[in-house]
Amino acid sequence: MSKPLRRDAQHNRDKLIAAAAVVFAERGIEAPLEEIARQAGVSIGTLYNRFPSRAALFDAVFPDRVANSLLFGDQALACEDPWDGFVLFVTKLCELQAADRGLTDLITRRFPDATAVAEACGNGLDKASQVIERAQRAGSLRPDFTFADLVMLTWANARIVAATQDTAPTAWRRHLAFLLDGLRTGAAHPIDEPPLTADQLDAAMRA
Repeated sequence: MSKPLRRDAQHNRDKLIAAAAVVFAERGIEAPLEEIARQAGVSIGTLYNRFPSRAALFDAVFPDRVANSLLFGDQALACEDPWDGFVLFVTKLCELQAADRGLTDLITRRFPDATAVAEACGNGLDKASQVIERAQRAGSLRPDFTFADLVMLTWANARIVAATQDTAPTAWRRHLAFLLDGLRTGAAHPIDEPPLTADQLDAAMRA
């Protein structure tokens, strides 16, 4: 059992977590740790003393935020119309990308050493497969759309968000509307290129 931190050490830890949440949200999870230490008002040595790896910092900052942010999966599954539930889920996921770059990075990538983050993301994104399957059973979502395709959709949206956030911060909504119309069963046509396999998706998310 770990010993409780001294009051000053706990204060520094809390400041680092708060600063990391802000910096990661604005600049993504590759943001310099030196910037986090600076905003927290501590030395980089203090940061590494509290969090010896970037993954340890992720596990302190993100699990609760991931879990709370992905609650819209339950909202989507509660929609009476499965297509409306799918649209709600995808739209909320894209809204999250526009609001918090750090959470977006965590959700769409793999960080094996950040075990608490991985568990939170896994629990939340399990809902995505249920939302997809429910809309497909209802006949409203094209049957060849997979979870891997959803991840690729979010990757594309992330680039649009990054490019337009300063000049047209809601431009991604227009792009998403085109994508959603193309995912309706009535708009579907056969695609020669297969979806990513689970191994391919995992490798891409780690890269």
